[in-house]
Amino acid sequence: MAAEVGFELRGHEVLRRPLITEKTMHLSERRNTFVFLVSTAATKQSVKSAVEAHWSVRVTGVRIQNRVGKSRRFKAQVGETGATKRAFVTMHEDDRINLF
Repeated sequence: MAAEVGFELRGHEVLRRPLITEKTMHLSERRNTFVFLVSTAATKQSVKSAVEAHWSVRVTGVRIQNRVGKSRRFKAQVGETGATKRAFVTMHEDDRINLF
């Protein structure tokens, strides 16, 4: 879902939170790539500018992953998990983000 024409997210609206798992910590240590949950209307350019502005780092690449919500069932009720968007942000080799 692309952003509408004339619609622009602010920096604090783009990034929701960092995603902290074993796999993402391995990526941050080995490849200097950090993973964030972002707004579904966010673009690669908006993620790059938000990260650069918030942490004062140089971003070399952004990859976006759209995750579709799945249908789930609990007893007689049927529901759906929410769709999410992840951003894999690669930093310059001299720059780091301290999340802890």
